[in-house]
Amino acid sequence: MEVKINSKCSKNAKKKVTSQVEIGAIAPDFTAKTPDGKVVSLKQSLGKVTIIDFWASWCGPCRKENPNVVAMYNELHTKGLNILGFSLDSESTKWKDAIVKDKLTWTQISNLKEWEDPIVKLYNIEQIPTTFVLDASGKIVARDLRGEELKSKVIELLNKK
Repeated sequence: MEVKINSKCSKNAKKKVTSQVEIGAIAPDFTAKTPDGKVVSLKQSLGKVTIIDFWASWCGPCRKENPNVVAMYNELHTKGLNILGFSLDSESTKWKDAIVKDKLTWTQISNLKEWEDPIVKLYNIEQIPTTFVLDASGKIVARDLRGEELKSKVIELLNKK
């Protein structure tokens, strides 16, 4: 398995960030397929505190962060946390193997188009892992939080319900 070892896995090209995905904006809806081919939309995932987690099987920092996200999900899912994983993989087998190995039990989707995916472009993803934290209405309230900072933000949002 080829895994990048820098602190973030990035695309070389710089992109212009648009207001569509800034904190305070409503997250743009999208659809993609699960590993078993079911089409899932972001809109279907809303109604709870939701994390959109952009990652890939080949991204070392993403895989290193996964145990923290799994622990948080296991603790807070029953209290209202939802996660939607979006993979920048291009190979279905590697993507599916990583989901199983890392015990990612929440909904996973991908178009298997890496950096050329329209959703990656819509969200101006320049590096992974990238996370967006949404409130129950779908408003972006935080971006790129990790570890305890991410968990604290999720707990704060869950307590506002």
